[in-house]
Amino acid sequence: MSEKPLIEARDLIKDYGPVRVVHGVSLSLVRGETLGLVGESGSGKSTVARMMVRLIESTSGSVIFRGDGASGKGNSAEVDLLQLNAREMRRLRRRLAIVFQDPYAALNPRMTVRQILAEPFAIHGETPAGGVDARLREMLREVGLDESALPRYPHEFSGGQRQRVNIARALALRPEVLMLDEPVSALDVSVGAQVINLLQDLKRTYGLTCLFISHSMPLVRYFCDRVAVMQHGRLVEEGTWQQVCEAPREEYTRRLLEATPTGIERRV
Repeated sequence: MSEKPLIEARDLIKDYGPVRVVHGVSLSLVRGETLGLVGESGSGKSTVARMMVRLIESTSGSVIFRGDGASGKGNSAEVDLLQLNAREMRRLRRRLAIVFQDPYAALNPRMTVRQILAEPFAIHGETPAGGVDARLREMLREVGLDESALPRYPHEFSGGQRQRVNIARALALRPEVLMLDEPVSALDVSVGAQVINLLQDLKRTYGLTCLFISHSMPLVRYFCDRVAVMQHGRLVEEGTWQQVCEAPREEYTRRLLEATPTGIERRV
């Protein structure tokens, strides 16, 4: 890989007391690509993603980020996210975003959609060009909702609509890296397919660099450029989607490929 990765995890380890749940995982993403991190429940894939964006602290390892403003002076530089203090990490957190698996739990039920979507701007002290309200309406249009959603509460929406609100919030500050932690696993197949197609369009429009976490190999094959397979906290196979999905080396990977398909075929 000639281009330096935009974000790169090196030898990430996570222990919970005497139990090691992630064993020295290393992976990287160049700008604009999507890496699928796939494995069964409990394989450690979500833990890796959350360590990479400092939602949980790693036991050891490093996460190198080379994105815009990484130096704090508006230009690109190399920083280890795991070595930053709270103020430094807060400044860079706007460059990193995550969409969680559960569209219900991820939204505060006491906040309106307007409050939910405006929160990132308030936290980071930003006022969008044209004003917050205009930006909120634009955000909703980008995810296939209209401005009538703004005064409503999460319980008034379907699961798919809630996930669209989650996606809009994640993209509010135009991040460079988007972590997608099983974003459609809580949705039925048809609604999930619509959300995946939306994410495809958004990542192309904004040149997003994505880590896509899933237990579904067919879905990863559709959505991702490269695939990394995790088992019991270890990375066991990695390559292009053609290498991993068409000629897997590991029996574990073959079992994942034989799992129930999602009904989504990779576009050519």
